[in-house]
Amino acid sequence: MKEIKLKTRDGVNIAVNCFENNFDSVVILAPGWFMTKDSKSFKEMSKILSEYSDVMAFDFRGHGKSSGFYTFTRKEVIDILTVVQYAHKKYKKIYLMGFSLGGALVLIAGAKKHYIDKIIAISAPSCFDKIENKVWRKEAWIPTFQKFEFERWCSIRPALPIGKKIKPIDIVKEIKAPTLFMAGDKDPTVCCWHTKELFDNAVCEKRYELFENCFHAEDLFLQNKEKFVKLCVEWLFSE
Repeated sequence: MKEIKLKTRDGVNIAVNCFENNFDSVVILAPGWFMTKDSKSFKEMSKILSEYSDVMAFDFRGHGKSSGFYTFTRKEVIDILTVVQYAHKKYKKIYLMGFSLGGALVLIAGAKKHYIDKIIAISAPSCFDKIENKVWRKEAWIPTFQKFEFERWCSIRPALPIGKKIKPIDIVKEIKAPTLFMAGDKDPTVCCWHTKELFDNAVCEKRYELFENCFHAEDLFLQNKEKFVKLCVEWLFSE
């Protein structure tokens, strides 16, 4: 694994972990709010997926080793498209996999760039303003503290969550790439109806998978690793 830095058009440095095994395809992993490419779960996920494809996991602005401040999807599409443009020069196939707000952003990126081959959106909100985020529920705070990483928590630099944002529900019909939507039925942060609504409104080739007794975003991987990996591999790498 090597780390590179890419500069966005608005001057933000984006840190990217590259897992290169000479494949002609790449999976780009887009973590959600408060998660980074160096989180234990994302490093493990990257290594597993690198058996099937090259992998690029990156930190959005205001997270980890990237610069800038996180704007809660208002500017982060610039970050993901910077990584996509870099990958487009090297790979024949580009796959996007996003979690939570990262899931919203891979959908927005997919609507903008039609040379993206496949997408997986996990726990993606249909609209930022409708996110439930019931942090007082044990399904929210227990997984948060189980995933506690001091260095990651100290790296988060948010801007105020204000300003106009693209609503995934408004652009999902523009996506051409086959898209797999995943959600946890016990998700207290982005309730599963968000993902189902996005799936129902998508007109591309699509699939919806609801994980029973699972929570939010990367928790689907942590709580049911076998099913999660199997679905991702089948969706991305089966013709």
